[in-house]
Amino acid sequence: MFDSQIYLKRRNELVKSLKDGFILFCGNNEVPMNYQSNYYPFVQDSSFLYYCGIDFPNLNLLINTYENSATLYGSNQSVNDIIWCGQSKTLNELAKLAHIDQISNHNNFQKDIDLILSQDEILHILPQYRYHNKQILSEIFGGGKWENYISADLIKSVISQRSIKSELEVDEIKNAMVVTKSMHEMAMINTKFGKTEQEIVGELMSLVHSTGMRLAYPSIFTVRGEILHNQFYEGILQDGQLLLHDGGVESREHYATDITRTYPVTGRFLLEQRAIYEIVLKMQVDVIRTLSTGVKYRDMHLLASKICIEGLKSMGIMKGNTEDAIRSGAHALFFPHGLGHMLGLDVHDMEALGEDNVGYDSEILRDSQFGLSYLRLGKTLQCGNVITVEPGIYFIPALIDQWEQKGRHKEFVNYSSLNSFRDFGGIRIEDDVLITNDGCDCLSYDIPKNISEIEQIMGNDSV
Repeated sequence: MFDSQIYLKRRNELVKSLKDGFILFCGNNEVPMNYQSNYYPFVQDSSFLYYCGIDFPNLNLLINTYENSATLYGSNQSVNDIIWCGQSKTLNELAKLAHIDQISNHNNFQKDIDLILSQDEILHILPQYRYHNKQILSEIFGGGKWENYISADLIKSVISQRSIKSELEVDEIKNAMVVTKSMHEMAMINTKFGKTEQEIVGELMSLVHSTGMRLAYPSIFTVRGEILHNQFYEGILQDGQLLLHDGGVESREHYATDITRTYPVTGRFLLEQRAIYEIVLKMQVDVIRTLSTGVKYRDMHLLASKICIEGLKSMGIMKGNTEDAIRSGAHALFFPHGLGHMLGLDVHDMEALGEDNVGYDSEILRDSQFGLSYLRLGKTLQCGNVITVEPGIYFIPALIDQWEQKGRHKEFVNYSSLNSFRDFGGIRIEDDVLITNDGCDCLSYDIPKNISEIEQIMGNDSV
């Protein structure tokens, strides 16, 4: 945990932004895998974590904005709990760690909420994504009535606070990035013809766990890079294939990294692989050079799209007027996802609060066009945002066949040129970037991504 004063300051700022009513943050509970006492690794709700830092299950936090006070609800351990799980901190000790004024037994939670509701007080609740939390709230409020207390004002205030990362938070991301760098370099070094994807993933998990950290999300490690969220590790590595590794580490305070590198199994890019890779790299590098406070991220997605089209035109894969192709969305055949998203306590930061709430505003609304509609972040960037920049080019046979059969965008796509790319896979390059007043800082700048760097670390230095 951070110093207790940090959590107090965060709560104070939140209270000032709302000014009235009560704020309820539901902590997460342990989730059984297959029977009651065999749990998945515990993951605390990120907003609960942000405002009190307590990484224990079965807790709730209630903030009284009139008194600017907070109450932590939970239960102390029974003797049976201690026998099976060992002695942990008492509820009072946990509250002191977060500078929380009051504690109350979980048995009082229902009574206190009932009192607030009976007095027609304002109650602010965030959207819930865990079934168990929804169930508890349904029992307290009576069915789905709790949803009436989901507060747009609270959502807006939480997003406003959590979007701007403090120096301490950025340091946490940097701490996790040290291990993330080692993980990606190990993957490059250990990638060999004939090995299985699962074999290398196991080695990477061992590295991460040995540091006391954990993966920020299930890694994507695959020679089928055209499958955007492929989390199966069944492939056997073959000569001529590209391997896409999308993997990040979570710091001890649960701040995430999210990095993607793509490289050849045998350590040497083939001619067409090199050409496509250089297009994706230019898409990313040119965007990063342009990033700064005040830049609209939607414009950055369109910049990357323009570079994608120009590059593919140079290879005879696309044709026609570039601006017309962008307006039509023809490039989404090859670049079907958004350029990036917010990063922080969640790898897709705060998206439990609503993707449009996090990534868009009254000025920049989500587009319905295929590809562009998957852009998670479109609004104007602020100093202190941490975001991902992750362009890609993919050759997805099912999508190519569908578009060709329907004659979609045939004025911009040379379908006859795509036969040789059906087994190409996909290339994505992703880095994590801190937005500053006069530009940005790439937090993952030293993880190899230039072709010469990759070939060198994989033992095939072409120089």
